[in-house]
Amino acid sequence: MSALSYFLERDGLATTGISLVRENTENMQPPRALWVPFPLGRPLGKPGDAAFQHRVIAAGLALLHREKGPVLEDYPEDAPEVNIEEAPACPIAFARPSKEAAGWTAALCKELQTLMPWHDLGRRRRGGRTLVGLSAKTIQENCEKLGRLLDEGRLPMDDLAWFKAATEDAKSFYLEALTAQPGDYNQQALDNLLWNKTALGAAIQKFNAGFKAHPDTATFSVIVGPRATEGPESDA
Repeated sequence: MSALSYFLERDGLATTGISLVRENTENMQPPRALWVPFPLGRPLGKPGDAAFQHRVIAAGLALLHREKGPVLEDYPEDAPEVNIEEAPACPIAFARPSKEAAGWTAALCKELQTLMPWHDLGRRRRGGRTLVGLSAKTIQENCEKLGRLLDEGRLPMDDLAWFKAATEDAKSFYLEALTAQPGDYNQQALDNLLWNKTALGAAIQKFNAGFKAHPDTATFSVIVGPRATEGPESDA
C-alpha cells in the first residue's frame, strides 16, 4: 500500500494509511501514514468497539489535510484490552531449544505435533475458517524447512518470499491453536507466550538476528518478528 500511494498521488489523488509496523513505514516513507500501537491484524484496535475504531479512522483521514509529506504520526491511544474466554493456560509445556537440544528441526516438529489437535479443534469451532494458507507448503513442510535452515546455520537468502509466507502461516497456526485451549488471556499474554516460550518464537528471533547482521536484509526482520519482546532470546 505504501508503494501504491505514490502512484495515486502522482495522479492527483491524496492518500493516507494505517501502519502497524512503524519501522517498515519509516523505511517506505509513504506520503501520509498513521502508526497505531495495536497488535498485528487489528489496525483499528479493539474488535466491536465502533467509537474507538471511528477515532482511529478519523485520525488517519485527518492526515489528508497535510499538503506535504512524508508524514508519519503516532496514534496517541492504546487499544482497550480484549479478554477472551478461550486461552493458553493449557496442558502444553513449551520448551525453547537450548545448546544441548537435539536440533531445531526436531524441536519445531515436536512442538507442531503437540499443537495440531488444538488447531483442528479451533478450526472446527470457527466453521473451517483459518488464516493459515499464505504459503504453498504445508505447515509441517514449512517447520521442517525452517528447522533445517537453522540446524545448517543458513539464512533463506534465495527465497525471502517463501520465508515471509512460512513464518506468517506458522504464527497464525500457533495463535489459532493457543486460543482453542481453555483459560483466560489477552493479546499481550498471547504475544509473550509465542515469542518468549515457544520454539517457533525462538526460531524466528534467531533468523531475525541473522537478518539484522546481513547488509542486504537489515530491515527485513521487522516484517516477520516482534517489535519488542519480554525476556531473553534463545541461547541456541
